[in-house]
Amino acid sequence: MIVLMENAVIYLALILTGLCLGSFAGAMVWRLRARQLAEDRTNHEVYDKDEYQRLKKLTTGDTVRDRSRCLNCPYVLKWYDLIPLVSWLSLRGKCRQCHDSIGCLEPLIELGVMLLFVLSYAFWPYPLGTNLEIARFIIWLVAGVGLAVLFAYDTKWFLLPDKVSFSVIGLGIVSAIVVVLQSADVTSALLSVTGSVVILSGIYLVLYFVSRGQWIGFGDIKLGLGLALLLADWRLAFVALFAANLIGCLVVIPAMISGRLKRNSHVPFGPLLILGFVVAQLAGMYLIEAYLGTVI
Repeated sequence: MIVLMENAVIYLALILTGLCLGSFAGAMVWRLRARQLAEDRTNHEVYDKDEYQRLKKLTTGDTVRDRSRCLNCPYVLKWYDLIPLVSWLSLRGKCRQCHDSIGCLEPLIELGVMLLFVLSYAFWPYPLGTNLEIARFIIWLVAGVGLAVLFAYDTKWFLLPDKVSFSVIGLGIVSAIVVVLQSADVTSALLSVTGSVVILSGIYLVLYFVSRGQWIGFGDIKLGLGLALLLADWRLAFVALFAANLIGCLVVIPAMISGRLKRNSHVPFGPLLILGFVVAQLAGMYLIEAYLGTVI
């Protein structure tokens, strides 16, 4: 009974924390986009002028003073407009003041991060008995928030913001160090981390130079580096690569058959890579063991 109560408390905490951090991730997506458009405008690069006019109010130049606002009117959201999921449902997905639709991106991100937190704890394949083991799990959850931002941003605008990618890489470095410190064989652990980087980032780097950026973007290479460091295992990196391409085929081929995608359509690979990464981390070892058991 005590164990059940403890698990219930942990799951409740993960649900609430996931929803709150998902709300933060949703806000960051729009603020990053506003800053990107402002930078493009300042640097005299091509940018969407209508989108810039719509989003420029989200940034003041001072991150501390930035406030969440309706994208359709000047209304500054109050605290009761920012309760994760509850506010969106109570307002039926509309602005409190202008009553225009505010879309479903934010609640989807909130639910996505919450689901990631819950599934991570339910299927975490490693023990959580020591401080280092718990630290690795926490790093994974924090990185998951950044990956949610990258997932949404790349899906919507076909771009992976460097600031978030570098944050994921930094977390990956710390996570990889934790893995090496926990390992009984430091040399093997370092080689496995190196192999992971080669598989999830090095291969794409080669493809980038061979195709001169036509087949894959450099943002995917940086994302792959962060994911490889978080996995810190060449076997899991291979599972992530395979899963990402498999998911891509399952999505792209039916869309091409139905005519929704053309042969020259641009498909963001970042979200597919992130999905493959999550599969590898939470189920990769089970899949490897099942495959080896079948082969043997």
